Amino acid sequence: MVEAETTPGERAVARCDMLGEPPFSDDVGLLYRPWLGPGFIATVEAISNWMRQAGMTVRQDAAANLIGRYEGSTPDAPALLFGSHLDSVRDGGRYDGMLGVIAALEVVAGFHERSERFPFAIEIVGFGDEEGSRFPVTMLTTRAIAGVLEEDDPVAAFAELRDVDGVTVEQALARAGLTPRGMTAAKRSRNDILAYVEAHIEQGPVLEAEGLALGVVSGIAAQRRFEIRLHGMAGHAGTMAMSLRRDALTAAAEMVLAIERIGVAGGDRDGLVTTVGSLRTWPGVTNVVPGNVTFTIDARAGTLATRDRAVEEILAALKEISERRNVGIEIIPRENLNPSPCDPGLMALMETAVEDVTGQPARVLVSGAGHDAMIMARFAPIVMLFIRCEKGISHNPAEAVLSADVDATISALGRFVRLFAEDHSRTQGSQFS
Repeated sequence: MVEAETTPGERAVARCDMLGEPPFSDDVGLLYRPWLGPGFIATVEAISNWMRQAGMTVRQDAAANLIGRYEGSTPDAPALLFGSHLDSVRDGGRYDGMLGVIAALEVVAGFHERSERFPFAIEIVGFGDEEGSRFPVTMLTTRAIAGVLEEDDPVAAFAELRDVDGVTVEQALARAGLTPRGMTAAKRSRNDILAYVEAHIEQGPVLEAEGLALGVVSGIAAQRRFEIRLHGMAGHAGTMAMSLRRDALTAAAEMVLAIERIGVAGGDRDGLVTTVGSLRTWPGVTNVVPGNVTFTIDARAGTLATRDRAVEEILAALKEISERRNVGIEIIPRENLNPSPCDPGLMALMETAVEDVTGQPARVLVSGAGHDAMIMARFAPIVMLFIRCEKGISHNPAEAVLSADVDATISALGRFVRLFAEDHSRTQGSQFS
């Protein structure tokens, strides 16, 4: 059925839709594809077959990232690397991350059908863990490829991180025949990669509001993430007096509202947003005052100064609330990601490609969402292409795209490769090496 679709865009959308169902999801009735889970393994197998059909050689690296390679006119030449992620959040959408991988695959399939080669290879990487939906840290496998895994998280620390079922990173990797220490072997040589390109749904409403199919990203916002652990005193809900309670959940509730208030007070200041996305109570039963609560904080802004100012205000508020309510607090830093600007030269090529395909000047915009590209920017020059999504909805089963927009995406990416090849030939690779 998938192969009967009439355009590359329709085929790409159909493939993403297919990958949104079991066995490509770990849950029935919703999409959940965590790194190294059964759905992830099945997805790798399916995309590997499509990559081979597109003339690519296929492998998985020491971090379980999927990598397809389309050789250039010169064997073993450096590669122009396309990528995005294969994992999903729980009850997520079908196009977040996945569409970037599948659209790039369609680009290569077109080159293969025309026997078209370039002075460089083209590689596509499906990153295993961008979302952090299984373990409480994001982009582990992207960090491995970029060679910054140990710089960000000592192996001994991330190896012991646990998912909700108590499985550690080390145990999950062992089931795949891999090890945390071995993940560092996924590091790519800087000399082997010319640049990194990522297509992704916008996850925002700007392109749809302006009637545009595509946009070029100028950079990715700065992020800070924390895990907060509160320690009160559990007790019987019927006998513990209100005045004597050390209720971790009511303390957490006040903290959540303080985090929201600080984000709202920032207004549109450099795109500041603050979010509590996860909250867990213990023991979590009806007739017991909660003794322990764990929740997360995600703070983002277009500049470090705005982000860090908000984080300082948030942490001060949390400490004041915990002291006043006599509840212990642990503040555990989980992520610290700087703003990631896209490469001006690559942006210029992508803007030209978008204009050539759509007939309109390219809309340039900042990404408030994090992407694999923000880690890859520490390793190679990056560029991103945004694709319109319905109502800007993402991380939600209501995610939707137009197949015509995906056709435009595939055409723009193909045009970008040709423009990159022309520029590469003129400069003999000096601009991007």
